[in-house]
Amino acid sequence: MLKEKLTIKTVVRHTSESTLLPNVPIVRRDEEGNMVETNRLLKDSCSCDFNVIMKEKMFGTKMKTKAIEISKTELIVDFDSSMNALKAGDVVNLRFKIPEGTLGEGYESTVRIQGTVSWQEVKMPNGEVSWKMVFRFVESLDTYFQRTKWRFITTITLASLLLVSFFIVLMRVESLVYFKFNKFIYFYSLIAATFLLTRYIFGALYKNVPINPNYRPGVSIIIPVFNEEEWIHKTIYSCLNQNYPIDKLEVIVVDDQSTDLTVENVWKAVEKLEQEDEVYKIKERLQVYVMPKNGGKREALVDGVAMAKHDLVVFVDSDSFLEPNAILNLVQPFQDPKMGGVAGRTDVENKYANSITKLQVVRYYIAFRVMKAAESYFDCVTCLSGPLSCYRKSLILEHQEDWLNQTFLGQPATFGDDRSMTNFILQTHRTAYQDKAICSTVVPDKFGVFLKQQMRWKRSWLRESLRAGTFIWKKEVFMALFFYVGLIVPIAAPVVVLYNLVYVPLYHGIFPATFLMGLFLMAFMMSAAYLFFKRSSLWIFGFVFVLMYEAVLLWQMPVAWVTFWKSTWGTRDTPQDIEAREKKLGKKLKKDPLTIKS
Repeated sequence: MLKEKLTIKTVVRHTSESTLLPNVPIVRRDEEGNMVETNRLLKDSCSCDFNVIMKEKMFGTKMKTKAIEISKTELIVDFDSSMNALKAGDVVNLRFKIPEGTLGEGYESTVRIQGTVSWQEVKMPNGEVSWKMVFRFVESLDTYFQRTKWRFITTITLASLLLVSFFIVLMRVESLVYFKFNKFIYFYSLIAATFLLTRYIFGALYKNVPINPNYRPGVSIIIPVFNEEEWIHKTIYSCLNQNYPIDKLEVIVVDDQSTDLTVENVWKAVEKLEQEDEVYKIKERLQVYVMPKNGGKREALVDGVAMAKHDLVVFVDSDSFLEPNAILNLVQPFQDPKMGGVAGRTDVENKYANSITKLQVVRYYIAFRVMKAAESYFDCVTCLSGPLSCYRKSLILEHQEDWLNQTFLGQPATFGDDRSMTNFILQTHRTAYQDKAICSTVVPDKFGVFLKQQMRWKRSWLRESLRAGTFIWKKEVFMALFFYVGLIVPIAAPVVVLYNLVYVPLYHGIFPATFLMGLFLMAFMMSAAYLFFKRSSLWIFGFVFVLMYEAVLLWQMPVAWVTFWKSTWGTRDTPQDIEAREKKLGKKLKKDPLTIKS
């Protein structure tokens, strides 16, 4: 029985029109890497602040100014008296360096390009008219970089990936030779290398399901939210701002008793969008439901599904932002009646905040574009990730009771919602990944929060992998083998690392050169794959992530072995977290009551 709702009346305008909202606020980064809100302009331009060197072709006169706005086709600069000699139609040689984050990854580079002079009239707030000089590029930046940078990068990285793969195979041949000396260690090295290489191979073979122009099923987007006042309005904007028929898309926000201004910000977002243009009928396509008591993310999602009127439901995290074609791409695999769930790709929104977020950029991309893509090759994605995933409503309703009441070793399962529901669906249906269904999410930028998140993920991965292991053997044979190897490798990794980096050097006096070379090659494959696909300067953080994993994150696994039944999140106040904190406080009070009171 669904709880009493606080909701906006749902009366959808009947139209098949597929339109983007005209001035929907989006998130971008300023020159310091901070996230700010701006408007989505039709020409996809970004405000900026960097130096531009201009050289007039006829007389060779050099001038210097500041760029204030850039797109892939033009550059707008501040007008200076030294530029009086320039007139409309003049062709000028331009040189400037695009800072990282200005136009997206791959564009952070020094540019030497020609531009044709024109002028733009700008009306100032005080009513005065100002003029800005516009340089229209003789070729788009996409064409320029493809000619000068990207083609070279993709060729070199592809050759490097093939060469590294060859070296890994040679090293594993060595493992066969020495297998008799330590069967466990060398068997592990063989299966680990096989696991890694096959993921990259099948990831390369993956193909996104193309868009069928005649397939537009009804979709209900459900956003569970708890204390997300900073981001919730941007999430709502991105969900409504979809290139999808208006009468076939609704958004349902389920608030899990937030204690901040989340609900107030939701209503402000609705009012702001209504003022933009009434033709989009925002209030008629959006429902807001406040739960009568804090019940957790799963209960919020189940309540949202009960309110949904369409046969496909999309789960979106409250700090995730969808690209305009995300839903259109996400639904395409459901043309297969046996498809039960589909995951989209999640990128990092706050990628330039600091080094912690930058290393997560590479990790996220490889986890989706390589690892999930490889699983999708067999229609068996083992985790339909929380930031953006789509399900058949009937399957959620079928499994909702077991999902809500799931326990493990007597403890309620309060996290790992995405992996848990994926396991229910995989038992009877297929699951897939759509690389062109893209969203971005805000990741931890503090090391302590990042570690807590990683520990929670390891616990849920271990718990749900043990569940999946009971039925995954019924799937395609190679995928099943793929899965069990992928389960063994991370669990055994701490033992193997201790043996190679501690036992062998201390007991045998042998420097672990081969093992370290293997780590380097693994890091290189991750970084090179990222550079190949994204052509971004952030590729180097693939090495940083592997070093951090071996030094820190790997050692969370033994802790997860003995605590994977825990139900606390560690990064938000769930009922289980509050209970655990009260127990801890009670123990301290018994031990030293005077200290606690003071």
